[in-house]
Amino acid sequence: MDLSKRVSLWTVEDVLEWMQEQCPAHMNRLHKAIIKHAISGRALLRLKDHHLELLGVEAEEQQQEILQDLLLLRVQEEIKELTDICSDCFSL
Repeated sequence: MDLSKRVSLWTVEDVLEWMQEQCPAHMNRLHKAIIKHAISGRALLRLKDHHLELLGVEAEEQQQEILQDLLLLRVQEEIKELTDICSDCFSL
């Protein structure tokens, strides 16, 4: 997986690959749901606990594990966005 690629630009396949790496125990349920709902990187960044429940991850402990991984992704995405903004400012 190309981790330098912004999460918001991930395809459904990228999301599946990330989920497989981060949450292999949940992939049986999540694989079909990710494809069915066409969850791209942009949608992945917006997932909340109730979305995970709808996707088949019902145990609160499992939801929290995934949400922690998603929080890290959101932070990384924000850092990349800020870096892009700053580099644009300095190139003027």
